Amino acid sequence: MKLEPVSIEWVNNVWPKVEPFFVEAAKHGDDYTVDQLKVFVTQGYWLLITIVGEEQDVCGAMLVNFFNRPNARIAFVMAIGGRNISTQDSFEQFKAIVASRGATEIEGAARESVARLWRQNFGFVEKHRIVGVKL
Repeated sequence: MKLEPVSIEWVNNVWPKVEPFFVEAAKHGDDYTVDQLKVFVTQGYWLLITIVGEEQDVCGAMLVNFFNRPNARIAFVMAIGGRNISTQDSFEQFKAIVASRGATEIEGAARESVARLWRQNFGFVEKHRIVGVKL
């Protein structure tokens, strides 16, 4: 598998291939619709990264939001979806991509099953537990 960041000018061409991965991811939260995810990417706020398989097929994708804290630049995984994409090799490629954009840390909000996978396979530690309520 190869991870490929998508330049903003190519997002609309690639979106039909990655949208199904984000439909599944959006089922686990109500913060964004799939159409809103696309807006953030096409406006350049978030980075789209495709995961391309051996047959040059798109087998997964992720969206990353970068932001700065006083002592760190965070690459925050906003959404991820696909099949067989959480491998050590794909994570190493992901780290290289976000580091090349200045990231010093990677974070993401995750369901317990994903958090467990990331802890076991990639060394993530729980930093925060995010909760919310609608007013």
